[in-house]
Amino acid sequence: MLKRTDMTPALDLTAKPGAGPIRTRKPVYQDLLPPCNNACPAGEDVQAWLALAQAGRYRAAWETLVADNPLPATHGRVCYHPCENACNRGELDAAVSIHAVERFLGDRAIAEGWPLPLCAPASGKRVLVVGAGPCGLSAAYHLARLGHTVEIHEAGPVAGGMLHFGIPAYRLPRAQLAAEVAHIEGLGVRILLDRKVADLVAAREAGGFDAVLVAIGAQISHHVAIPARDAARVLDAVSLLRDVSAGERPLLGRRVVVYGGGNTAMDAARTARRLGAEEALIVYRRDRAHMPAHEFEADEAMAEGVKIRWLTTIKEIAAAALTVERMRIDADGRPQPTGEIETLSADAVVLALGQDSDSDFLRRVPGLSVHSDGTVIVGADMMTGVPGIFAGGDMVPSPRSVTVAVGHGKKAAQHIDAWLHGASLAGTEHAPVVTFPMLHLPVFSDADPAAQRELPVTARDDFSEIMAGLSEAEARREAQRCLSCGVCFECDNCYAACPEDAIVKLGPGNRYRYDYARCTGCAACFEQCPCHAIQMTPETVEV
Repeated sequence: MLKRTDMTPALDLTAKPGAGPIRTRKPVYQDLLPPCNNACPAGEDVQAWLALAQAGRYRAAWETLVADNPLPATHGRVCYHPCENACNRGELDAAVSIHAVERFLGDRAIAEGWPLPLCAPASGKRVLVVGAGPCGLSAAYHLARLGHTVEIHEAGPVAGGMLHFGIPAYRLPRAQLAAEVAHIEGLGVRILLDRKVADLVAAREAGGFDAVLVAIGAQISHHVAIPARDAARVLDAVSLLRDVSAGERPLLGRRVVVYGGGNTAMDAARTARRLGAEEALIVYRRDRAHMPAHEFEADEAMAEGVKIRWLTTIKEIAAAALTVERMRIDADGRPQPTGEIETLSADAVVLALGQDSDSDFLRRVPGLSVHSDGTVIVGADMMTGVPGIFAGGDMVPSPRSVTVAVGHGKKAAQHIDAWLHGASLAGTEHAPVVTFPMLHLPVFSDADPAAQRELPVTARDDFSEIMAGLSEAEARREAQRCLSCGVCFECDNCYAACPEDAIVKLGPGNRYRYDYARCTGCAACFEQCPCHAIQMTPETVEV
């Protein structure tokens, strides 16, 4: 029997009606991938929990969110929200403030005392996690939900890692972080503090652990060879932020110079201002266009009175005088010396030149390979060269951020679970990502984004949180700005547009189905679907 197939691509945005003696294409309901979901390093189903939040189902939204990320109150404050950079709504007016809704849900869960849900019965397997930072906490949480017994060994006195010691309290209040750590402990995860692992093999054997995840953060500052004679006080940014987080107030003097151009440099300078420095000056060897810090981090720092000297590098520190050289950017974006020398004065110099992981103890593990920068070589399954020993977060070569680390924790937990069951995870194929031109939207915008209230700059003289959360009404309205890209939300546009009554409503939450005996393939439904959840697919016709 012969078959005739129209090979027109399923995602052809110029789809024409297929009506005629023989229908050449038919509409099919098919969810595609929202760009926010695709951009989230933690793998959150952003569109799904936004849909629940816009319906006022906050607990269900939070439970959907924490299926991927156990730290929403934390992430709603410190994540750099790449999901919003990808949000199609930004092409229309302004991106949905996803992080603000996430924070609202996380804070609501803490206030209401919602417990994290368990998933699987006890497996009888034991897993050791080294490090209680974002990667370790995430992995422990997901492993516990999969039924495994998890113990975290943390070298520091408080869980959270760089969340606690590297992010100032004006961005991340410690009470919210502690509450979300307590949520994870509520699943049965045991966190042992001041327990530094020096011998990984011995720790594994002593505890009878079936698998290990190494998830220590990058908490050792890079050092640079700057000649210093009777220098002003020189310290590194990580130590400064750690001391302040521990309740200390280092005396830095009136004028503080911070050397570096990353987010940590911005935090160090803003912290210096809160510690009483009359002037906090950031010295950075590249220009603003090439700084590693996020744009808004520099904007917030300068709004608080921090000054930035771009294209400047420190050559020598002598007493309270800094010898600096002006730089220029070459065609490849690299800083080059100009020979122009200046002198600056400083009571303290804070070095913020990046961090490494303290992973020397892993070099003693046979079969485990460590790079010169302290990162560990792992496979696609997050496992090192030693069976049963995995690594993630700042420990592996990858972008370093809280959200990337949390995503690594989830991924490692899934691979550890598979390995413990003698299996391996197959790669997953994702549906196509929905771009803005694929949407069929109204020509107007009727929902301005909700703005989070900020503490006035004049009131930022301590470490009180500077950004307020959204009210319930604001959070729900912000969630309602979501365009539901690629996912049917039962708007009835297709149902109303069909001239043949070929679309059958299946009831709230059940969407629709096609009666293909009536459908002519005219594509009216496709053209009226605002979120592109209908595809015109080739029709195979028997002849």
